[in-house]
Amino acid sequence: MKIYQSFSSEETKKFAEKIARKIAKSGARKGAKNALVLGLVGNLGSGKTTFIQGFLRGLGMRHGGASPTFVIMRRHTLKNKNYKSVYHVDAYRIKKPREFGVLGFEKIIGDPGNIVLIEWAENVRKILPKNTFWLRFKHGKKENERRIL
Repeated sequence: MKIYQSFSSEETKKFAEKIARKIAKSGARKGAKNALVLGLVGNLGSGKTTFIQGFLRGLGMRHGGASPTFVIMRRHTLKNKNYKSVYHVDAYRIKKPREFGVLGFEKIIGDPGNIVLIEWAENVRKILPKNTFWLRFKHGKKENERRIL
C-alpha cells in the first residue's frame, strides 16, 4: 500500500492532477468491461473533494469539483480520446445502495469510457465493481496535513 502525504490543499490537488493525467494518457484499460471507478473514503474535511478538484483539473476541466452532496451526481464531458465522461458522485446521503438505481448508475459504471469518482464510496460498496480503486484519506498530525493511502 502506497501512502502519499500532503501538507496543503494545493499539494493534494497537484497529486490528483498528476494521477488524472496518467490515466487520461493511458486510456481505457485493455479489455475493460466497466468504468474506471475510484472510491474515496475518509472523514469530513480529509481531502476527498479537494482531490477530485485536482483530478478534474488534470483532465482539462477548468471549473467544477464542488461536491454534489445535494444533487448526488454530476457528469462532465471530456475532450479526451480515451474517456468520454467523468462522473463525480457523492454518496454521503445514500442510506441504501439500491437508491442509485434510479440514477442509471449501473449503466454508468458499466461503460469503460467513463471515469467515476465517488466520495463516501463505503456507503455504496456493495454495488461497485470488484476492480474499484480505493483511496483512503486521513487527517495528519498537523492542521493541513493529509495522508492518502
